[in-house]
Amino acid sequence: MEPTPEQSPHHAYPDHWEADVVLRDGGTARIRPITTDDAGRLVSFYEQVSDESKYYRFFAPYPRLSARDVHRFTHHDYVDRVGLAVTIGGEFIATVRFDRIDGQGRPASAPADEAEVAFLVQDAHQGRGVASALLEHIAAVARERGIRRFAAEVLPANTKMIKVFRDAGFTQQRSFEDGSVHLTLDLEPTAESLAVQRGREQRAEARSVQRLLAPGSVAVVGVGRVPGGVGRTVLRNLLGSGFTGHTYAVNTSFAAGQGTVDGVPAHRSVGEIGERVDLAVVAVPADRVPEAVADCGEHGVRGLVVLSAGYAERGAEGRERQRELVRQARSYGMRIIGPNAFGIINTSDAVRLNASLAPESPKAGRIGLFTQSGAIGIAVLSGLHRRGAGLSAFISAGNRADVSGNDFLQYWYEDERTDVALLYLESLGNPRKFTRLARRTAAVKPVVVVKGARHSGTNPPGHAVPVSRIPDATVSALMRQAGVIRVDTVTEMVDVGLLLAGQPLPAGPRVAILGNSESLGLLTYDACLAEGLRPRPPRDLTTAAGPRDFRDALAEALADRTCDAVIVTAIPWVGEDGEAETGDGEVLAAALREAAATGPAKPVAVVHVEMGGLAQALAAATSTAGSSAPRPAAPGAGEETSPAPRPSDTAARKRSAPSAPPSPSGSPAAPAPGVPVEDTAATGRPGPAAGRMPAYPAAERAVRALGEVVKYAQWRRHAASPGKVPEFLDETIDEHGTARLIGTLLGPDPDPRGRPLTHDEARELLARYGVTVRPALPAPDPEAAVTAAATIGYPVALKTTAPHLRHRADLGGVRLDLVSENALRRAYDELTDLLGTPAELRPVVQAMAPRGVDTVVKASIDAAAGAVLSFGLAGAPSELLGDTAHRLVPATDRDAAELIRSIRAAPVLFGWRGAAPADTPALEELLLRVSRLVDDHPEVVSVTLEPVVVATHGLTVLGASVRLAPPPARNDLGPRRLPSY
Repeated sequence: MEPTPEQSPHHAYPDHWEADVVLRDGGTARIRPITTDDAGRLVSFYEQVSDESKYYRFFAPYPRLSARDVHRFTHHDYVDRVGLAVTIGGEFIATVRFDRIDGQGRPASAPADEAEVAFLVQDAHQGRGVASALLEHIAAVARERGIRRFAAEVLPANTKMIKVFRDAGFTQQRSFEDGSVHLTLDLEPTAESLAVQRGREQRAEARSVQRLLAPGSVAVVGVGRVPGGVGRTVLRNLLGSGFTGHTYAVNTSFAAGQGTVDGVPAHRSVGEIGERVDLAVVAVPADRVPEAVADCGEHGVRGLVVLSAGYAERGAEGRERQRELVRQARSYGMRIIGPNAFGIINTSDAVRLNASLAPESPKAGRIGLFTQSGAIGIAVLSGLHRRGAGLSAFISAGNRADVSGNDFLQYWYEDERTDVALLYLESLGNPRKFTRLARRTAAVKPVVVVKGARHSGTNPPGHAVPVSRIPDATVSALMRQAGVIRVDTVTEMVDVGLLLAGQPLPAGPRVAILGNSESLGLLTYDACLAEGLRPRPPRDLTTAAGPRDFRDALAEALADRTCDAVIVTAIPWVGEDGEAETGDGEVLAAALREAAATGPAKPVAVVHVEMGGLAQALAAATSTAGSSAPRPAAPGAGEETSPAPRPSDTAARKRSAPSAPPSPSGSPAAPAPGVPVEDTAATGRPGPAAGRMPAYPAAERAVRALGEVVKYAQWRRHAASPGKVPEFLDETIDEHGTARLIGTLLGPDPDPRGRPLTHDEARELLARYGVTVRPALPAPDPEAAVTAAATIGYPVALKTTAPHLRHRADLGGVRLDLVSENALRRAYDELTDLLGTPAELRPVVQAMAPRGVDTVVKASIDAAAGAVLSFGLAGAPSELLGDTAHRLVPATDRDAAELIRSIRAAPVLFGWRGAAPADTPALEELLLRVSRLVDDHPEVVSVTLEPVVVATHGLTVLGASVRLAPPPARNDLGPRRLPSY
């Protein structure tokens, strides 16, 4: 919207306050500032509010708004007087307004930092979380305008509004004065308010997905009059899946009184149906989609699956068409899967929905699958079906202009029918939110991701989202930090998913290998070592071994306290006549299941070579829907031999893990490590069963899958105690002084591109966070170098600081251990003779640091992913090999410790080849200080400490560069809003 001429140009319409939000029931609404054009909407809205709600708002009977009221409530300066409205279909359903006041409650202007706030929600929309969403947004607006507190007067009988304020999580005070409740809210976000906000976000977005996956009725818009075509195909698949709700066929070209199509009621429009429609599948040409969306929105459809193509995948014109589609659907409160989608499937027996182009629904199971590609979705569905796996839900979102993988993570987090989440992603619209949601979900059930388009530097056609410039290796490291199992191929995703869905998590990395081929056992052993596992020597049962031998060997391995997982390898065995036999696969599969059913709960994977019968028998027995046969926990003690938890068991978590506190949102928390496998009689949920052993045609695939599961299980155990930021940092950090210094350095009108700090400015800034940078004195000529050395004291280092030579000791730009004036002069001459003039080299003199390991500490801001902390060893080899580790900010003490230990060259810091170990605790503290700096002050967009020399005792920071810029937007900390690309 554009500002009207009546509004001051200094207070122009703030379009960045506009936002689409998901409400508690899963519907959407739009929040925007109220303008002078809204007088008619305001009057119409007020007429639909009950007398009781009006009384609660004005503390007196107030049947209608006067002309003066309408003018006051629609004219705002967007600074001292602000009004926001919630709209659906362009009409108001709620409003909120604040007026800045002084200490006596009178109208005021800045610098007064308090405002009086009041809400009004239409009765038909109360209970949908409208007021809670409005409070988040009006609080953010107030903070932007320098308001720090809200004051509100509420009648005691208005318990709903009192609850909205009470449950917001803000620091507040309450008192009872003159017959009303006086509330004061401190608008500074708190840990509680952020937890409340994210809890509401999770429940709302999960509900919006549930509305799409479990409709009571479906209309297919675009059903052809003759067999064939996309619409007719979807209708056929809906009917074939046995959908439990009502189904309708819609086509504007149907003749009047068409009657039915394929036995389904046929109509020319959704409005003609005359019954409520929950979900519409749109399969019409792109130019006719707006008409179909309007028809759906005006008649109460809750969600859309848009199969139509011709959107962002077609270029700039298509991207704008896609944006308009999203705007139109959200204006009616609908969410969209697509456009250019393949469809959705829900295998729940209560729903049995196949609103997709997949001709056959997968069987029910406990794997949730999300893809951004229809072709990949078809391939994964086929692979899972071939290997006997079932799904809880399948979503192929196409251009995912609205509903994305983040929404399904919100849904799967608490979905008791899903134990494992598999996602094929080609772009991340909000990486910061994705890692946050993935971390929370991975704490209770595995999340396996394949990321396409990793190296292109652009998004695939159709994905109109911001492009992150973070290298793929960094993205992978951040996913690992969040507990995501990142794999490279769709095949690996299926391999890992099957193991997770069918077997318990291992308690450690120790692997028993058994089989009837010594060579295959050795290949498996080598693969285990390559994956970082700890295999025991393979047990060769010889080629004469039969099913009973396999059964006994597996039972013995499972009972062994020194192993955490078992890999069974099998080749065709030799019969009595000396001929190789493929054997009866069903007999061997039954023998393996028998051993596993009676043994302790440990993961078992089967590697088969040329034994298709075995693979088919295991696939036929495999059911990721679960089994009723409980298994005893593994014996033993200690972390590596403690009973292993299932990858996910929501019911068990609620009953058996009281020590794990619930999250602030009230959602289930992660189970404690080592929770034993639950008995089905106690939980009502099946335990791991012998019939769910995944089979692999190659040892490397089985071991790779097991290796990923072992790393995930270790992360899961650590996630129960994620670490903390040490309190001692607070005593040595000057947060407020740093903020003032940053304000001075940026100035009143900072350049949006930011500015680098000088050496002295960077030293001063870092010193306020306890980071001491060794001073370097400029040496523009030999005499200045000698003077600097005399000031510092010998021995000294002479080094260049020119950008092309900085930190490049390999190019000869550094001279160390200069113990005298003669040595210094000689080094100065050598540098200038070899590399250039002093003006070009910019030499400096610096005191020598104690010998140690040269390292690099960095922190940088990515507009999409947020602040990232990085660590590696200094020097060309580490740069060439990409041996750098990354963690998201804020980093905890555990993150800092893992950051140091996760690079491949980490042994250099821990006494490699007899060297003295470096002071890694000091290095961890430095990492925490840098993390805290960029987290506290988003204006610090880049920090590089290089080199950081880590000695046996202590460390020395020899170089530092810092860049400041106006703080980037932090959407993850602001009020809830749907993305708009």
